[in-house]
Amino acid sequence: MILISESGSTKCDWVLLDSLNTVPKRIRTKGLNPAILKKKELKKIITSNKELFEYKDLITSIYFFGAGCNTPNSKNNIQLVLSSCFKKATSVVEEDIMAAVYATTLKPAVVCILGTGSNCCYFNGTTIHTKVPSLGFLVMDEGSGNYFGKELLKAYYYKQMPKKLRIVFEKQFNLNEKKVIKKLYQSKTPNKYLAGFANFLFENIQHSYMKKILHEGMDRFIENHIAQYLKELETVPLHFAGSIAFYAKDYITTQLKKRGLNGASFVQRPIDNLIERIRKEHLIS
Repeated sequence: MILISESGSTKCDWVLLDSLNTVPKRIRTKGLNPAILKKKELKKIITSNKELFEYKDLITSIYFFGAGCNTPNSKNNIQLVLSSCFKKATSVVEEDIMAAVYATTLKPAVVCILGTGSNCCYFNGTTIHTKVPSLGFLVMDEGSGNYFGKELLKAYYYKQMPKKLRIVFEKQFNLNEKKVIKKLYQSKTPNKYLAGFANFLFENIQHSYMKKILHEGMDRFIENHIAQYLKELETVPLHFAGSIAFYAKDYITTQLKKRGLNGASFVQRPIDNLIERIRKEHLIS
């Protein structure tokens, strides 16, 4: 049995495959980001899910694609956790951007991921190449869920958010100053907390202020990330993966057109395409 995992900081989608013809079994847990969580916490997320853990002795191969798996140390930590939970399985661990690549293309392309966090790379058909290091949610991650969460919080506390939106925002979230500060500076997953505000953006997207925030955020992502690959984009397509990319497709497209660029595809959940790719390549019997 094969286990495929596609994890962001917020959630992790797991898919169990035991043959080419059976319907995949899907399970969702909290996200497993080794850059944020310790091995003990990562293991607890897996073992506390009874539905997933009941298959621990049947799984022989694991393909794990996750946020925060961009260094040898973080990859090793995930592999140690997986091997301790699934003792009969061998595992391959790659960063989440590779899942976005496999979910969108088999050929050379520039691929972006916009979910809780954000990233961009060039795929040459075999390996990925990045021109900008990923410094995470504190410094980078333009256009991501946690980026928009920060923008909404700042707009609210700076009193720049229109009054009608402020009222709705206050009703939907606990904005007690002490609670917000605790979540931001004492929580183990502040990026996940920030990304939780992003839904508000899309729920109120008809408001011009929300559209402004989206346009500006996507413009920054394109300027700081995609523009690094303009030479490559002269000959290869541009793909997007992740929930923010999927729901903000129109706004991304508008900003791309200003630079003479186009998005070839927008995939909401990379895990769906990963299943098909593994099946097509006959990695299971």
